[in-house]
Amino acid sequence: MGRISVSVEIDAPPTAVWTVIEPIERHVDWMTDARAIRFDNDQTRGVGTRFVCDTKVGPITLADQMEITDWAPPNRMGVRHSGIVTGVGAFELEAIDRGRRTRFTWDEELRFPWYLAGRLGETIGDPLVIKPIWRRNLRHLKNQIELLQVPARHQR
Repeated sequence: MGRISVSVEIDAPPTAVWTVIEPIERHVDWMTDARAIRFDNDQTRGVGTRFVCDTKVGPITLADQMEITDWAPPNRMGVRHSGIVTGVGAFELEAIDRGRRTRFTWDEELRFPWYLAGRLGETIGDPLVIKPIWRRNLRHLKNQIELLQVPARHQR
């Protein structure tokens, strides 16, 4: 199973970061590989939320089936992948700089099917393809959140 971990420091408290990541349907706003998110039922928040994320990485498009397995605002959102790609992952939000900033870590262990290069894809694709995409995603998230925080920073 391939493990991917990326992180970024965001100039906003964890509660502000959580406000942006909590609406799962809005992840497409900062994840460049996520094209659309469709929920399996009326539940859109919390443990047990099931959804499909249409994902595109280069020429590969897939419907990533996921379920929220951990929901601890504003610190952790865990997920299980159960479609073509399987595995587990989490977003971890850690307060830093006396709670004024957040270290956001995205950590996943993923298994690819044989037709997506299986173990070789996990070994080579994770660091060379997926990790750079996720780093870019976190830069987008950081920029989006910090732009929202500009008025609050000027009011100090």
